[in-house]
Amino acid sequence: MALDGIVVSNLVHEMNEKLTGGRLSKIAQPENDELLLTVKNQKDTHRLLLSASASLPLAYFTESNKANPLTAPNFCMLLRKHAGNGKILSVTQPGLERIIDICLEHLDEMGDLCRKHLIIELMGKHSNIILTNHQHVILDSIKHVPSSMSSVREVLPGRPYFIPDTMHKKNPLTITETEAAAILHGRGNAAKVIYTSLTGISPQAAEELLYRSGVDSTQSADALSDQDRQQFARELLLLVKDIQAGHFHPAIYLKNGEPKEFSSIFMGIYSGYEKKETPSASQMLESYYAAKNTADRIRQKSADLRKVVQTCMDRSRKKYDLQRKQLKDTEKRERYRIYGELLNTYGYEAAPASRSLEAVNYYTGEPVTIPLDPDLTAHENAKRYFEKYSKQKRTFEALTVQLRETEEEIQHLDSIATSIDLADTVDDLNQIRREMAEYGYIKKHLTNSKESRKAANAKCRPHHFISSDGFDIYVGRNNYQNEELTFKFADGNDIWMHAKKIPGSHVIIKSGGRSIPDRTYEEAGQLAAYYSKARGADKVEVDYIEKKHVKKPGGGKPGFVIYHTNYSLLAPSDISHIRQVE
Repeated sequence: MALDGIVVSNLVHEMNEKLTGGRLSKIAQPENDELLLTVKNQKDTHRLLLSASASLPLAYFTESNKANPLTAPNFCMLLRKHAGNGKILSVTQPGLERIIDICLEHLDEMGDLCRKHLIIELMGKHSNIILTNHQHVILDSIKHVPSSMSSVREVLPGRPYFIPDTMHKKNPLTITETEAAAILHGRGNAAKVIYTSLTGISPQAAEELLYRSGVDSTQSADALSDQDRQQFARELLLLVKDIQAGHFHPAIYLKNGEPKEFSSIFMGIYSGYEKKETPSASQMLESYYAAKNTADRIRQKSADLRKVVQTCMDRSRKKYDLQRKQLKDTEKRERYRIYGELLNTYGYEAAPASRSLEAVNYYTGEPVTIPLDPDLTAHENAKRYFEKYSKQKRTFEALTVQLRETEEEIQHLDSIATSIDLADTVDDLNQIRREMAEYGYIKKHLTNSKESRKAANAKCRPHHFISSDGFDIYVGRNNYQNEELTFKFADGNDIWMHAKKIPGSHVIIKSGGRSIPDRTYEEAGQLAAYYSKARGADKVEVDYIEKKHVKKPGGGKPGFVIYHTNYSLLAPSDISHIRQVE
């Protein structure tokens, strides 16, 4: 479901109830396109998240907080100057637009009472957060839009603020029954005609209106009867009446346990879905989008790390292939040694200027033809073969070490890439960044600023779960944490788990001296499968063993271990039923 004008209307209704009369006590900008406002209204404190993300614009009340940059961005500083401690007079929505207008009253630098408008536009890639004065002149915005980016409207300080009417849609809140019926005289799919003609109506809402009217949404608008059009007009006006009265029914619709749609009105078209009602639009949006929003943010913040890891991985794999090819070329070294020995033994039989010598290999008893340089004596040919043997032997020994090092480097990079994929907080990424700097994948000066050092040293705790049998299960978030979890946190009789032969997190079951039931093993195995490169697979093989049998190889990379005589189990990578401790 889209964040349409109906959902925005639900949000505005909720904001008016909670914010009107309150004061804006804190203003933070945790992301480049996101604000976190704290409003105190009598004894209640509300935290409002506003996001102008192009991929996921959002507005909702939240209980959670976010880490803020040490230095506040310019827009945040301007808001604090012009709206800090301001009193919220009203929250409105122009028409059924996807726009929220928060009207504030505060004292300016001269001590005079003045009004400002904080306008949140939730319009996909055109989303923005704009501050204007009482005359609707733009003071600043979280995103600047010059004329080179838009020929319709500039969003810059000093420019007038207005809502561009590019689609010439009708306002559903003021439409008459006759006008509503006339909409369905257009050409094309009936649902499309509705949502392209009315402001704030999403394709899903248009289909729902037709469903309530008893009309097939795939029909052409021109093919509908006058009765169909009149019934649609009545259903639209009933919906408008509910919106204006604040009668909303926010709910999430699930299919096979996964959230698929959401809406602030009852949706008959989703009658085959499981319906999960929520107390408010904010809880609906936070529940539906919180995980997706976090994942999108982490993906954006990790893009540079992913690129570095991929570049290093490509280079290491090319080096590995070259080393293997060079190593294959050294396979003739033993033949050269045998040729040299046979020439020292049978060289007297070689005629001068011979190009070859037939001899018997006394190691195998088989005849062998030894190529000779006719310009050299048999002894000189033997010496030449021994030199070739020595050179290739040295090459083989050096390449064997280099090949092992390159293989370990590829495994290390693969584990870092998996850690990035599994990261769900900025602190996770900062620890990964620190590891990459330590091993030379990125320059250390990139992590040497005061802010970077503070972020890198921030402690992020391992994931903590409680099994159905009451056992504590801990899951490492990255290589450093895997190592600390296994070798500093876990006791000898605790159970250690890891997805077999693939990068992933270390999982520890704290036994506490008790016998661990099979169900806890299975749930810990599912966690090891989920927090691995094989996430999403139906079945993942997981190794497990008492922690005291897990060792760290000398000079090994962080999180790399060796173990023997382990047990294995097959586990699905589904952890939805396992309780996590925040």
